[in-house]
Amino acid sequence: MNNILNEIGIENYIFLAVILFSIGVCGVLYRRNAIIVFMSIEIMLNAVNLLFVAFSTYHQDPQGQIFVFFSMAVAAAEVAVGLAILVSVFKNLGTISIDKLKNLKG
Repeated sequence: MNNILNEIGIENYIFLAVILFSIGVCGVLYRRNAIIVFMSIEIMLNAVNLLFVAFSTYHQDPQGQIFVFFSMAVAAAEVAVGLAILVSVFKNLGTISIDKLKNLKG
């Protein structure tokens, strides 16, 4: 695996992670659909996970890959809870537009 990292270079992994994270930020800031916002957050998490794996391989230390494993487990739980909340909101309001969700009060 280290040969692949040496051939490609860690700079390319950093560049790809920055692009993915930027796409995720743009999706969160500019989209009004809650599902697309969730997908954008997942893209940002995956960009960070890519950096953890790349640096873990670069330094030959498995701690980064172990952290990614737990991060992905937490992200899966977050998606399950978030989608359950969205289904409940859609059932009550008939829409999942973020503009309509701003009117919800405790």
